[in-house]
Amino acid sequence: MKLKIYKYGEPVLREKSEPVAVVTEPLRELVADMLTTMHAAKGVGLAAQQVGRTERVCVIDIPEGCETDEDAAFNSIVSMPLVLFNPEIISRDGAQLDKEGCLSFPGIGGSVERAAQVTCQYLDINNLPQIVTARGFLARALQHEIDHLDGILYVDRMAEAERHSFEPKLKKLSDSNGGVE
Repeated sequence: MKLKIYKYGEPVLREKSEPVAVVTEPLRELVADMLTTMHAAKGVGLAAQQVGRTERVCVIDIPEGCETDEDAAFNSIVSMPLVLFNPEIISRDGAQLDKEGCLSFPGIGGSVERAAQVTCQYLDINNLPQIVTARGFLARALQHEIDHLDGILYVDRMAEAERHSFEPKLKKLSDSNGGVE
């Protein structure tokens, strides 16, 4: 089932997620709906807050061809789609600066500095603890979605000058969605 994607200005996007005690069948159904919603919107990641929920869960599905050959080779052991319950980044290395977009910010994209490589621990859909180390675009997506789960939006991480250039669009988007920035 396709879910509503909440947009900038809606209060749920600023809420911190609640850890999942155990992955249940209703949560598996939520994840399936999140993947359907994300794919329909042509996104690569989606966090629970973006569909009006506050469970600590996100999904990521990086299409082929989105990463450099080197990063794709490094990340090739990670099966897509990636479903993460209670994800936490346990290490970061290096830096990368690249443009990001977000399904909660239609038509707005800006540059954000992120770690070049991250290691993340999480529970998978079968309640099994997992650890993934990712580079490049997948590392960026993990950081972006985990930020959502912490109530942090990618525009919060933009350089001040770039964010300022988007203020009129951000204000209009926020005002049309409840006004919570």
